[in-house]
Amino acid sequence: MDLRHSDEREMLRSGLDKFLASRYELERSRAATKTGTGWQPDVWRAFAEDLGILGAALPERVGGSGGGPLEIMVIAESLGRALVVEPYVDTAVVAAGLLLRAGGAAATEVVEQIIAGTAVVALAAAEEQAGDRWQDVTTTARRDEGGWVLRGQKTMAIGAPIATHLLVTAHTGDGVSLFLVDLGDVERGLEMHAMRTVDDRRAADLELTDLRLPHNALLGEQGQAWPSLAQARDEGAAAVCAEAVGAMRRVVADTVAYAKQRHQFGQPIAGFQALQHRMVDMYMELEQSAAAVHLAMLNLDADPPARARAVSAAKATIGRAARFVGQNAVQLHGGMGMTEELAIGHYFKRLTAVQYEYGTTDHHVTRYARLTTT
Repeated sequence: MDLRHSDEREMLRSGLDKFLASRYELERSRAATKTGTGWQPDVWRAFAEDLGILGAALPERVGGSGGGPLEIMVIAESLGRALVVEPYVDTAVVAAGLLLRAGGAAATEVVEQIIAGTAVVALAAAEEQAGDRWQDVTTTARRDEGGWVLRGQKTMAIGAPIATHLLVTAHTGDGVSLFLVDLGDVERGLEMHAMRTVDDRRAADLELTDLRLPHNALLGEQGQAWPSLAQARDEGAAAVCAEAVGAMRRVVADTVAYAKQRHQFGQPIAGFQALQHRMVDMYMELEQSAAAVHLAMLNLDADPPARARAVSAAKATIGRAARFVGQNAVQLHGGMGMTEELAIGHYFKRLTAVQYEYGTTDHHVTRYARLTTT
């Protein structure tokens, strides 16, 4: 497999890396996650206005640049390398994909706002009892003369506390449906319990108590949202895998650099053969992950079974590699590895969280086994 980027994607990567090196210093970004709203809105606007990455993988008909999965891979890897907490994957990949497939004036308008950097959209699909099974929806939506009434609970909606809009799944009696919630128009019926995740992102549990929405809040056909949601989940999984590859590249590089500087018994610890072997193993896990992610991205437009196999293979590979690389990096840094002052500790937390996003490692291992034996 040729993993080299085209000239256009290399320019995209180079420009984004330069921007992040000058505008996304780790200490400042970690401070921002712990104060105020927990993110940097000016960086999000720059993503849209200065770099155009929020629309890089979206079609030209809605104002995007007409890219695709490989552009998502390049962007997500760079964001992972810089440990960016702003919700690119959740908004510009997952939510934008759902909105585009649903169609309609309201959905298209929100996609255009995403590209312009004026909208942040969070998906509220997970429920506590369902675990990895997004299709097992207990939240309900019923029609009334004024529109729709939603009732239920959602858990761990990443990005919800900073969102302008939510995409909420609910059962309409004939299947799973998807609803667009403009948070600027909600006065009652929605309670948000915000939290900061272990990897410094913002999330929320939601309680919907007779949340009233207009008729046009329904996206797409009633009861027919699951195929699009399944695709969105695979797209999100592939994108966070690319993000993890970027994070692991930084972790491996920092670990090698530290091993060259750290002296023990009168010599750099990089000279100890046992540690050399361990760092080589970390590098091999990284490169296997990069290849698996590239294959998953190339299959995002394939038929659902092929897409699911490739994505689950990548997610399972990343789950193993992220655990191995993260834990060994911390061990090789000694007690410093888990301090707030050292970057490695922050990357370790992100690599741990990635293993649970858009399906756990165990979920994807099981799905891959099922898809390859039937």
